[in-house]
Formats: sequence, structure tokens, C-alpha cells
Amino acid sequence: MFKSFFREFRTFAMRGNVIDMAVGIIIGGAFGKIVDSLVKDILMPPIGLLLGKVDFTNLYVILKNPNPEAHYASLAAAQQAGAITINIGMFLNSFISFLIVAFAVFLLIKGINKLQAEVMKGEEPAAPNTKTCPYCYSIININATRCPNCTSELNVSNTPKPAK
Repeated sequence: MFKSFFREFRTFAMRGNVIDMAVGIIIGGAFGKIVDSLVKDILMPPIGLLLGKVDFTNLYVILKNPNPEAHYASLAAAQQAGAITINIGMFLNSFISFLIVAFAVFLLIKGINKLQAEVMKGEEPAAPNTKTCPYCYSIININATRCPNCTSELNVSNTPKPAK
């Protein structure tokens, strides 16, 4: 029983789709890190400078402060002191990262669709390989001379000759 389960799992895991998905997840993880760095290290510092030297990673709201008189210089200091915070800056960074990734995926899918449309233009539609039985209306092979479902003899003049 375990051997058949392992064999079935191995067959599933070695399918092209699963391997493609694994490669996509690995590349997506690396791409996500690059975009995250782009947002945190390149985009947000100039935006923060333009908005009056705001460091978005330290943009937060304190919900509950264990020491009401204390003012914290950074988010890390507030959290270390036990303050409960809403991390607006971190959310903004994540949201901008998401928008960049979503836009990149949109461009990728748009390019793939364009390539597929160009490939499909040159192809002729495939000839049908099935027909409908005029007696029982079941779908049968186009080369059949007798319906396998109702056993009716089909009109041979309308049936193409079998391919050799």
C-alpha cells in the first residue's frame, strides 16, 4: 500500500506542472525580496525626504502605552517598551511592494497573452475527429460506420474514409 502511494506521489511530483510551479514559487520569492528592497531602500527614502524627513518604517500609532508619559524615537523602541502599535509605515511599504509585484505580473501575463495570440493566428483550426450519431445523438468517432452505442448502421456516403 505504501509503495503504491509513494509511486503515485512520485508520478504526481515529477509532472511538468508541479515542477514549473515549484520554479515559479522560488523565482517569485526572490522577486518579492527584490521588490521589497526596492520599496524600502530606494523608493521610500526619497518620498520620506520630500514629505519632511519622514521615515515610513517608523510611522506608527500607539494604541496602548504602558508608560503614558514616554515618547519613543522608533517603532522598535515602542514595541520593546511593550506599547501596542498600529504600524502604518510598514503597511505602506507592503502595499507599495504589492502594487509593484501586481503590475509586474500584469505585464508578464499581458506579454504571454500577446505571444499566444500571435501563435494562434498562424494555426488553422483542427479538423473535427468526432460526429453525432443521427439516431441516438451520441458523440462517436468520425470514421465509424456503425454507432457503438445504438449499433445503427451509419450512412457511409456522409462518413469520410478512415485515415490510413
